[in-house]
Amino acid sequence: MKLKLLLILAFALILSGCVGPSDSAGWNSKQKQEFLQILQQDKYVSICEQKALYKKVVETRNSKLMTRLLYEYTKNLANGCIVNSEGFNEYKQEVKMDYIQKRLKANYSIEKILAPYVPKYRQFNALIAHYKALKRSRKQSAKLLKSVRLNIERVKLMKPGIGDTYALVNIPEFEIRIIEKNKTSLKMRIVIGTRKRQTPIFSEDLKYIIVNPTWNVPDSIARNEVIPGIIRDSNYLRNHRLVVRKDYNLKSPALELSSLNIKNYVGGEGPVPFKFIEIPSNRNALGRVKFIFPNHHSVYMHDTPMKKLFKRKVRAYSHGCVRLGNPKYMMEFLVKNYTSTPYSDVVKKYNSKKTEYIKITKRLPVHTAYFTAYVDERGHLKLFGDIYNLDKKQQLSF
Repeated sequence: MKLKLLLILAFALILSGCVGPSDSAGWNSKQKQEFLQILQQDKYVSICEQKALYKKVVETRNSKLMTRLLYEYTKNLANGCIVNSEGFNEYKQEVKMDYIQKRLKANYSIEKILAPYVPKYRQFNALIAHYKALKRSRKQSAKLLKSVRLNIERVKLMKPGIGDTYALVNIPEFEIRIIEKNKTSLKMRIVIGTRKRQTPIFSEDLKYIIVNPTWNVPDSIARNEVIPGIIRDSNYLRNHRLVVRKDYNLKSPALELSSLNIKNYVGGEGPVPFKFIEIPSNRNALGRVKFIFPNHHSVYMHDTPMKKLFKRKVRAYSHGCVRLGNPKYMMEFLVKNYTSTPYSDVVKKYNSKKTEYIKITKRLPVHTAYFTAYVDERGHLKLFGDIYNLDKKQQLSF
């Protein structure tokens, strides 16, 4: 009877997935088997530069080596395998060894340990699938493999928690999508920053819309474009609809150019102690509507009077901000779906030619990204030109 009870108990333990006690490093046999299976497939393409360590782990099954490899694998998953990731490392994640060890000893599955660092953006798995298929194919080129792999690593470097509803500005594609529940609801052409004044890669939430915006001329543009223009042409301010104030506030007292010694602020760097503001109009540099997702880059999306640029295939002409091909449609879509303001009220504000603010009341992250390889909703791999030469500049760590 006692033997029968022990056998029933043992069988129950097997069915429950219990595989005996952990070793001194915290590993149980089920965790080891799971990790080796992840490594064999390189499920999250994060072995990277650890191939020698991986080989030792496979040969020895040594628990201490396994812990070290799990730590390195997690770091590569969290922060990518690009050596020179300048411009992409704004959201670097910290991975601690004691995090790994505590969870191993607590019998966490390997998938559960890795889960906080696995990108939730659908491009991650889609690009991995294409990358592995290309590696199996005899037709793949080293250049194409590197390009797809670089884009997988760029997904790893995106801000965590991307979710399934967001606006995606894909710089090399010159397009923006609003994706809701992983389906594209809106797509339009954009103009991005020039090679010298590149649109940065970052993520922030959309906060408000401005209709009939003023343009606060940045000090760098004031130094290099506006002030030299004024020196050449006494009608420059009037022709460009600019006023001069002590700050970016139209209600501040007007300043006289003759009292400002503007020649002292031609070129160079640093703040200018007076500001140029372009008043609202159809010819305003920002057009009639502006979309704000506050960030330290001072980048936003906006309308533009330069409509002819959207007919061009390569559209890199801005100072870094994102110009929209159909800003009025963007305004309508966002107002109807992401604000509590009736669209009829916004139309009245728009037609008034006065500056007005509309608050975004439903979360919409905006991600500016650099995907030269992108998998569309039909599963097709699309390739785009390397407008900022980042595919050439960036190197994989393996």
